[in-house]
Amino acid sequence: MNSKDIIERIKVYVYKQLEHEETGHDKWHIERVRKLAVFIAEKENANLFIVELAAILHDLIDDKVNESIRIDIQDVELLLKMQEVNEEDRNKVLTIIDSISFRKKIDQKELSLEGKIVQDADRLDAIGAIGIARTFSFSGSRGQIIYDPEQKNEHHAIQHFYDKLLKLKDLMNTETARHIAEERHLFLQNYLKQFYSEWNGTLD
Repeated sequence: MNSKDIIERIKVYVYKQLEHEETGHDKWHIERVRKLAVFIAEKENANLFIVELAAILHDLIDDKVNESIRIDIQDVELLLKMQEVNEEDRNKVLTIIDSISFRKKIDQKELSLEGKIVQDADRLDAIGAIGIARTFSFSGSRGQIIYDPEQKNEHHAIQHFYDKLLKLKDLMNTETARHIAEERHLFLQNYLKQFYSEWNGTLD
């Protein structure tokens, strides 16, 4: 089976698995990350097959997605075996999807070039206009409020900007991703400025 057939078959499985995911980690997130990762990989001369496979599979084991959707990393390995991905490539893909989460805080020196690229693509989809939309979608799925100016509840959507989103620009691994992140980071900053203006009733 050639690489294109493998990727298409795995895409069909993953996209069906995530079709009704409601936290912002749905099949459309995967598709955006896949396209971004391939774009960056072409610029950075990385292994396109490994990058694309890992980008498609990267959220299946993430505990942010609904438990009814999430699968174990052993199941991902089995899926790759069934699609005749060789052992070396399987190990590369599994290492990437098990290492790139923001919460794991894996040192970038420990990531392969392909891992750095998939991580960059995933993080780029967390900032900018779509990143903002995904933040509110995820917060809503967790029953969190939009904002708490009294800071009695630190688990609100706007706090997520400071806990994660505004940090991502400086955590990009590749030059290509850093260039893309600049514009998206600025959009975050402008959004927050507008948000506080409207929240506080500033009319000037």
